[in-house]
Amino acid sequence: MTRQRPAKRRMLELVGLTAAVVAAAVGAAVWYGAARWAARTRELRTGLAESRVPVSLPAVDLADLASLPPPVQRFFRAVLTDGQPRVAAVRLRHTGTFNMGETTDQWTAFTSDQQVIARRPGFDWDARMALLPGLSVRVHDAYVAGSGILQASVLGLYAVADLRGGGDLAAGELMRFLAEAAWYPTVLLPGQDLTWTAVDDRTALATLTDGPVAVTLRFTFHEDGPIDTVSADARARTVAGASVPTPWQGRFWNYEVRDGMRIPLDGEVAWLLPDGPKVYWRGRITDVAFEFQQ
Repeated sequence: MTRQRPAKRRMLELVGLTAAVVAAAVGAAVWYGAARWAARTRELRTGLAESRVPVSLPAVDLADLASLPPPVQRFFRAVLTDGQPRVAAVRLRHTGTFNMGETTDQWTAFTSDQQVIARRPGFDWDARMALLPGLSVRVHDAYVAGSGILQASVLGLYAVADLRGGGDLAAGELMRFLAEAAWYPTVLLPGQDLTWTAVDDRTALATLTDGPVAVTLRFTFHEDGPIDTVSADARARTVAGASVPTPWQGRFWNYEVRDGMRIPLDGEVAWLLPDGPKVYWRGRITDVAFEFQQ
C-alpha cells in the first residue's frame, strides 16, 4: 500500500499537469483566433471608411416627394419628418437566431455588430454564432467598395468560407444593403443612384446602382406607410457548393422612433422555396447609433 500511494499520486499529478497544458493551449488558441478575427474586422472597417464619398445632401423635404409612387410617398411621410438630416453612417447591434442547415433546420443563437455607410453604399456585418459551449463560428457578411465578401471561421482560426468579388456575390450583398435600408431610411430617398418605379397602391420597385453593380427589389408597404416586406425574384443561394438563383424575402415589424425616424426593430429573412419559405435569419436591433450628414 505504501509503495502504491506515491505512484498513484504521481499519476494524478501527471493527469493534472496534462489537463492544465491542454487548457492553456486551448485558451491560447481561442485568444489568438479572437485577435486574428479582430484584425480582419479592422481591415474591413478601414476599407469601408476609405470608400466613403464626401457628400452634402439636403435635409428631408417632404414637398419634394410628389413625383414618387403613392406608396413610397406614404412611406416617407410615415417614417421621416421635414428637416430630418440624412444618414451618413450607422452602427447596429443585433441578437437573434440563424438557421445553419441547408436541408433541415439547425437554429443557433447569434450576436452581431454591423457598420453601414450610406455613400458609397457599404456595410460589414460581424457576427458570432454559438455552436457548442466554448465553440463559436465568426462570420463577416459585407459589401465594401463594390465587392461582396463572405468569411466564416470556427473560433476565428479555421476558415469554412472565404469569398470576395463581384458578380452574383456583389449583387447579393448590395441587395442586402438596399433591403436593410428600412433601418436607415433616408438612403431610400430618390437620387442619381436610386430610383423608384410604381407597381400598385401597396408596392413599388427600388433600383440601386453602384458602379457596375445594379439591383432591383420589390418593396411592399403597410397601409399606414412603413415597409412590410422586401423581396427579389432571384438572389444567389449556395446549395451544395453551387450558386443557385432563388427568390428571397425580408420582413420587418415592431417600428419605433429613433433619432426622429421610425425604424423596425425586428425582422426575418427567408428563401422562398417551392415547398414554402425557409426562414434563415431572425433578429432584433438591441442598439443603434446614427451619424448624420452635416
